[in-house]
Amino acid sequence: MHDGGPSHRGGLDIRRGGLHPRGVAAPSVYFVSLGCPKNRVDTEVMLGMSQQAGYQVTTAPEEADVIVVNTCGFIAEAKEESIDTILEMAQYKQTGRCRRLIVTGCLSQRYPVELQREIPEIDHLLGSGEVDKVVAAMGAEGQVLDVAEVPSYLYDDRTVRAASQGTYSRYVKIAEGCDRPCGFCIIPKLRGPQRSRTIESVAREVDELSRRGAVEINLVAQDLTAYGRDLPPPERTNLVQLLRRIGGPAPGSLRWLRLHYAYPSAVTDELLDVIAQMPRVVKYLDVPLQHVDDDLLKLMRRGHVGRTVWRLVERARQRVPGITLRTTFIVGHPGETEGAFARLCEFVRQAEFDRIGVFTYSREEGTHSATLTNEVPPREAERRRRELMRLQRGLSRKRLRAMVGRELEVLVEGAAEESEFVLRGRHAGQAPEIDGCVYLTLGEAAPDLALRPGDLVRARVCRYSDYDLQAEVLGLVQRAPRPAVHLNVVR
Repeated sequence: MHDGGPSHRGGLDIRRGGLHPRGVAAPSVYFVSLGCPKNRVDTEVMLGMSQQAGYQVTTAPEEADVIVVNTCGFIAEAKEESIDTILEMAQYKQTGRCRRLIVTGCLSQRYPVELQREIPEIDHLLGSGEVDKVVAAMGAEGQVLDVAEVPSYLYDDRTVRAASQGTYSRYVKIAEGCDRPCGFCIIPKLRGPQRSRTIESVAREVDELSRRGAVEINLVAQDLTAYGRDLPPPERTNLVQLLRRIGGPAPGSLRWLRLHYAYPSAVTDELLDVIAQMPRVVKYLDVPLQHVDDDLLKLMRRGHVGRTVWRLVERARQRVPGITLRTTFIVGHPGETEGAFARLCEFVRQAEFDRIGVFTYSREEGTHSATLTNEVPPREAERRRRELMRLQRGLSRKRLRAMVGRELEVLVEGAAEESEFVLRGRHAGQAPEIDGCVYLTLGEAAPDLALRPGDLVRARVCRYSDYDLQAEVLGLVQRAPRPAVHLNVVR
């Protein structure tokens, strides 16, 4: 994987003819990335390919010759945000320099014909599997629809890729697509079937990112625990073998390897033991549970019962002392009774998760759940969401209160928005973008310490709030290998 070197994939090299002859300024491109970290990886690949082809990346959409919107189409709220963003960017064809608007990602994969018909300002539609066609789309003429019925693209370590938010914290997508039959989820239709990278491909990318200054790498996939099972022999493997390959001590700046999106029934004791034992693997697990009621899990087609979920929490805490558990739940799914919701609340009360996210059910056409009756009224679903989050807020304060006085390693991310005299960072139990943070002040032990993004410091927790901590810096653990640079163009 490269952050600026040559790519193995073909593409239009606009430096060699066509869009900007010698002596003429290179065309500029502006990117918007919406949705999940997996989408961010795709955007970074398109950024890298654009730069390699000679485009200048701009942070001002009004100055862009080309605008690319990488959309999300997972649930209703995400679809609305994507459409609003497309319409906002389309205005720059009138008020700015934009002469080509490209829309890619999950929304265009799901509704290509509708988008082409309803938003004629779109010049080129690419699906979720056409990431490597973005440069060709920039140089094309006329309105083009280029969306494969079944996505098949998967980047690897040789693919050019640019950092969008900082070199010290990066995402690595180890697999694409999903084969799970969850009744509420449209992702398999949007991203295609499960397809994994080889261990060596992932290892080479992790090693290179570490050499380039990554302190934290977040491993992402729709289902990490399905990793490797789709590969043909002799490459067939699993997540445990991957972590044993990349989780041990190694040269470079990497300190934290974090796991996102593990399937509950596929979290084995062997996987938990590897999380506990490998020095670079953070004791953190993001495992979307969705519900705990047996009847709801059956309606959701999750393939397991509530006891599986209860037992997972017990096993995780027994085998990985100090583990941070993050999860998500869906409330208001068709068939969720007051009793089922009460059982979910009791589970959350007893499990005392470190982090939870709660979503109201979104009816998505083309899914099994959309065919079910016994719908929960939207107002009632929202009431349940608020109630569950209110419960979690108290549990979060309780867990954070217990951390006062502890010393932690904290990754510095920069100045806090609230004050230039306070720094913002995260400890190992806080994932980027979705969890809380640590507000840092310089203590008496380090009054003149000049810190920058990517530094690791030792800090003592002195205060807490609902989801965040405040800590006093005691000293430097690891200096960022070099100033963390990024393009700052992704929303």
